Amino acid sequence: MATSTLGKEASLEAILNESIHAFDDNGELEANLPRMLLLMHRWYVTSAELAGKLLIMYRDCKGDGCQRTRLKICYLMRYWIVTFPAEFNLDLGLIRTTEEFREVAAKLGCEEHFRLIDISTIPSYDWMRKLTQRKKQVKKGKASLLFDHLKPMELAEHLTFLEFKSFRRISFPDYKSYVIHGCLLDNPTLERSIALFNGVSQWVQLMVLSKPTPSSRAEVITKYIHVAQKLRQLQNFNTLMAVVGGLSHSSISRLKETQSHLSAEVVKMWSEMTELVSSNNNYSCYRKAFSECRGFKIPILGVHLKDLIAVHVVFPDWVEGRSKVNLVKMQQLYMMFSELVSMQSAVAQVEPNMDLIYLLTLSLDLYYTEDEIYELSLLREPRNPKSLPTSPTTPNKTLVPLDWASGVTTKPNPSVVNKHIRKVVDSVFRNYDPDHDGYISQEDFENIAANFPFLDSFCVFDQDQDGLISKDEMMAYFLRANPLLQSQMGPGFMHNFQEMTYLKPTFCEHCAGFLWGILKQGYKCKDCGVNCHKQCRELLVLACRKLLRSGSLGCVTPDRGPHSRLPSSPSMPTDQDEVFEFSAVTSASPTRETKSITLMTGSAQRISVRLQRATISQATQTEPLWSQHSWGTSETGSHTFPKMKHRTHRENYQNKASVLGELTDHITDRRITRRGKDS
Repeated sequence: MATSTLGKEASLEAILNESIHAFDDNGELEANLPRMLLLMHRWYVTSAELAGKLLIMYRDCKGDGCQRTRLKICYLMRYWIVTFPAEFNLDLGLIRTTEEFREVAAKLGCEEHFRLIDISTIPSYDWMRKLTQRKKQVKKGKASLLFDHLKPMELAEHLTFLEFKSFRRISFPDYKSYVIHGCLLDNPTLERSIALFNGVSQWVQLMVLSKPTPSSRAEVITKYIHVAQKLRQLQNFNTLMAVVGGLSHSSISRLKETQSHLSAEVVKMWSEMTELVSSNNNYSCYRKAFSECRGFKIPILGVHLKDLIAVHVVFPDWVEGRSKVNLVKMQQLYMMFSELVSMQSAVAQVEPNMDLIYLLTLSLDLYYTEDEIYELSLLREPRNPKSLPTSPTTPNKTLVPLDWASGVTTKPNPSVVNKHIRKVVDSVFRNYDPDHDGYISQEDFENIAANFPFLDSFCVFDQDQDGLISKDEMMAYFLRANPLLQSQMGPGFMHNFQEMTYLKPTFCEHCAGFLWGILKQGYKCKDCGVNCHKQCRELLVLACRKLLRSGSLGCVTPDRGPHSRLPSSPSMPTDQDEVFEFSAVTSASPTRETKSITLMTGSAQRISVRLQRATISQATQTEPLWSQHSWGTSETGSHTFPKMKHRTHRENYQNKASVLGELTDHITDRRITRRGKDS
């Protein structure tokens, strides 16, 4: 395992001396030790410290062979510059030491040495610092950005482009930090790579679950199986693992009715792809296939990180205190890191459509929790009462190791997200604004929505309700809806939500919509008491303020400051028979007679609700239903049902209105008498 001349352990100075004499008088390398040292030294010392040791050896060299030794030291430095140039562009300490090295060579009059350690021609590697990198590309023509129109190879190529762009930015210190600490603390580059892996896996699940019928879901699964095959052809094993992991997740694997629509050929291909990335025999199938690949390839990052951790745990870094390096461990780590570095320096033969890249990137950043995805799966195919219960917390065992990357979400700077979203919006308007007037119609919006399974409706984008979406409106929506920005708002906006069953009519603090349902209608913050829909939790921009509780449990008043944007839910009387009154709205029309009904709750508590035939006030997802002034001067604090304006949802609300109307007419003909005490 170890080098033949040094044995199994050696001091760092001995390794340096051996590496220097691995070069002949013409600068030709005669051993592999210098490359191992220059790649692995950062596991033990910094690059500036290693260069400093070489500088001391160069400056203090004495004796008959002094000039020959100094020349070989410069050969080693030159080999370092040529083999790992990024270090001499990104490491400021190494750059300063190298310049000092050149000054010493110039003072000694060694012109050849001075030229050998020149770093002025090294290109910029600043792209490795950035989490997002845009490449200018001449547009070759319009291409369809619809998922249904993309061929499996086209989608696989664009996923490979994103994967390799993320993979090649991971540096040696990033790997070392994860292996030593076992976490992603202060490791944004590796965190971004893992978040992309999780994003692809979730995106696959969401694209399948976005289809309403089993046959259409089976078509999406079939397409992704073909995408997995193309990823195998491109030798992109990491994204292949993410795609197969998404299809093998419990939220998809439980869809038995959907799977019954898959052909036998597709089921066979699915099984083959799953077996390829399975963890059986320490990923033996993957390791065999990966070792047979030549040229460009992307490894399953989680598998190789686990290998690095295994070596790190088994072997110590130093022996005999900290005086000697464990060369057995150094050799083992070198073999793994050398392969990773060589793959990062390969060239991807992919020519992406950048408009599609922008849209695909935003789709992969739309984060959903495991519970939310599993609940959507249950809505598509409800659980069979006769089958054994499963839950998202105890999912069916999957063959793919998704646990190493679980719970990782990226946290970019808001300005970076803003810039990226603007690119997305520009791409959308370039491809879906046929007359180039700067507006998207509802018909064009339906095509855009195919790329994002869970976009809000047209009316949420169309804030001014003019039937068209402008660039500013779309930009505002994505900035508001992107969950990544919520973490940047600070602790004042972080609510402690808990799912609640409301015994009183309650409104959402975000969209001012009524919390419909019998049980678990919405979510309530345990700290400030705000209420909202499940889908509105991530979008709520109301500061969390502690409640001022009185002696009565029935009266909880949130402390609302001047920055509150939306009205709170109406306060409730605390009588035994509580009455929630929807006050009339002043208008030119004559006042209509109100009717009331009595609801019996699960706790035998009676609630009287007075209904109105007509509602006049309207609200949208982005505007408060009541202004600050009118709310502050209201004495009763009562609400009217909000009426949505968008025409695609009009039928749903008309149906609800007709049901209320029929109920009111029925009450008029047949009066409902309340049992017990008359309020």
